[in-house]
This record gives sequence, structure tokens and C-alpha cells, in this order.
Amino acid sequence: MVVLIKKLLIVVLLFFIVYKPAYAIDVSAESAILIEAESGRVIFGKNENEKMKIASITKIMTAHLALTHGKLSDKVKISNEASSTEGSSIYLKAGDTITLEDLLYGLLLRSGNDAAVAIAEHISGSVEKFAKLMNKEAAHINMTQTHFSNPHGLDTDDEHYSTALDMALLTQYAIQNKKFREIFSSKTYTSSMENAYPWSNKHRLVTGLYPHANGGKTGYTKKAGRTLVTTAKKENLTFIAVTINGPDDWNDHISLFENGFNHYHLYEIVSRGPLPHIPGLPSNIQYISEEEIKYPLTDEERQKIVHEIVPGTDPRLKVYIQDEMISNHALKKVTYEPPSFYENLIRKMKELFEW
Repeated sequence: MVVLIKKLLIVVLLFFIVYKPAYAIDVSAESAILIEAESGRVIFGKNENEKMKIASITKIMTAHLALTHGKLSDKVKISNEASSTEGSSIYLKAGDTITLEDLLYGLLLRSGNDAAVAIAEHISGSVEKFAKLMNKEAAHINMTQTHFSNPHGLDTDDEHYSTALDMALLTQYAIQNKKFREIFSSKTYTSSMENAYPWSNKHRLVTGLYPHANGGKTGYTKKAGRTLVTTAKKENLTFIAVTINGPDDWNDHISLFENGFNHYHLYEIVSRGPLPHIPGLPSNIQYISEEEIKYPLTDEERQKIVHEIVPGTDPRLKVYIQDEMISNHALKKVTYEPPSFYENLIRKMKELFEW
């Protein structure tokens, strides 16, 4: 009976994923990736698992942890270490007090290394302890090829690295926070600091170069080269692009996004509600999907989608593209009381009357 049931799996047109796209994209970056933000589907990858120095896109993790463990209204006293941090700066002065919110805008819009150290000291007490927190969070997000040594991305040692894939995963996770998205997408901001002037976002795609860009972070050091993270949304699709050591990164990201928007659409691949009955099972057993799932697909991929219902004590909806399984979705099993003799008689009488 079990063998019979397994052979009677229902196959319905549904959905599909491939790791590499059918459309060629040429980018200048040594490492690059494009993922769809809701599903995490990898649309394009080039050396995306290669461990590399990442420069200031590190600050995405710093901002994420600040929002997770701090309050925007927190008053942060600036230390000598923070004020004297080398590289890009928002010109903090030792002894000054500034809100965590102002520091976050200075961190992401102006890439302030001094703001990064001030945030690390405020959240964890020191840069070293904050780095441990960064690595703990990286493990939680499943950034398996990443190690952080500092909150800003300066090349202080060789044990500070990540991959394009891991940074895309981090960004996908961070943008779930509404305040993070707000800061990430801001073009300008005026802080409450004394003699403050408007800070402009350094990310040119966000400030107008690409109309669909709605967030991002720049980075650069001599060892890392140019690093860039960008999010872009068009209609109901949001993509995340990451490039590392990309000399022409603005155009790299535009090319990646345009390819994604031109060829992919977000389709509902699992509907919420009851699924078709499986032949061979009792008629009073029903399998139900308790959630709706959407996935980015090309029109060609959509035509090749299949899925199957696997019955049993742990019923699943498995989704394939040909022989490759790309989803294993849990189902709810509902058993109904079989209709009585009189209920069946009444139903048949109604059918006869309607006929």
C-alpha cells in the first residue's frame, strides 16, 4: 500500500530554481552576486563563495547589531579611540555625546569609521567584544564563510573577511528591520550634532543614478578595492546585489538589476489552502498548505515547474525543476469524519434534483 501511495504522487505545474541564470552577465567585479530578497534565490553568481576583504560594507552588520541591541534615543559618549579612528569620518570629538540614531546615519550614509567604533563601544564595551558579537550573529544568519575583526572594515588584520553570498544573506536579513531600511535608503540626513550640516549618501545609485535603487552601502580600501551592496525594487520584485573588488561597480549593479527585472517575475508557486486529493488515499483525508509562497521565475522556467505531494505522518509538498528539488514544504493533514449513510443519500438526492 505504501509503495502504491508513493507511486501515486500528484504532479502539478508549479515552480523552479536554477543556481546560474540562462542569461549571460558581464561584470567587472572579482566577486559578485544577485539574489531575490524574499526567497533568497541566487539569480547570478561569480566567485560568490570566495573569501575576500570587504571594506566598509562591514558596517551593514554594525548597523544591524546596533538596531538589535540598542535604542535610537541612546546617548553615546565619544571616546578618544572612536574620535581618532582613521579613514572616513563624521568628525566626532572625544567627550561629545550623540544619539545612537545620529551615529547610524553617519555610519551608513557617510561611512564614518569613528561612528562604527563609537557604536561598538556603546553596544559591547569595546571593539574586541563587539567583534565577537558580530561573529555570533554571522553564525546565526548562516554566514559560514565570514569572520569579523572590527566594526568598520579597515584592513587591520587578515582575519576580517566575507563573501559576496554571505553579505547578500546579511543584507537580506537586515532589511527586514523597518528602521534599517529607512536609514539604508536615505539620500540625506541632518544630525542633531552641534554645527551639523546635511550628510549626503555616498551611494550614487541610491541618490539618483538608478531609479529603482532603494538602499545600499559603499566600501573601499586599497586591499579590498571597491565593494558595494545595493537593493533595488521594481513592482513586486526586490533584488540584492553585492560586488567585491569591482572597479566599475555602479554599472555592474545596474547590469545585474536590469537583467533581473527584465527576465524574472514573482509568481505564486504554493497557494494557501487545501491541495488536490491523492488517489489511493481515503476520501476523508485532506492535505492543506498553511502558507503562500512566491518565487522569482523566468517565463520559460514557469513552464517547467512540477511539484508533488508526499503523504504520510509528516506530509510534504516537494517542488522540483525536472530532477532537482528546490523546496520541501510542510503540509497539515486533516482527517474528516466520513459521511453517514443518510448524509450520502441526501447528497445524492440533491444531485439528482439539480440534474
